[in-house]
Amino acid sequence: MPDGLSRRDAEILAFERQWWKYAGAKEQAVRELFDLSPTRYYQLLNALIDSPAALAHDPMLVKRLRRMRTSRQRARSARRLGVQP
Repeated sequence: MPDGLSRRDAEILAFERQWWKYAGAKEQAVRELFDLSPTRYYQLLNALIDSPAALAHDPMLVKRLRRMRTSRQRARSARRLGVQP
């Protein structure tokens, strides 16, 4: 792809942009579309949203996904420490 992303990376970003359109659970759609376990999919997604190529490809989506990840990490840390987020 011209912006440095692989076809699969671009497809993952497109899926994240519209995953809610698929009937059923997101994890099932991940298995069907990408033939990946949900764990592996999220590992790939997290690495992908840290890449400059993904940011250049779809800045708004990547920034939103980064914010969501940071929010989940903070909530997890607060729970471990017994602090209200």
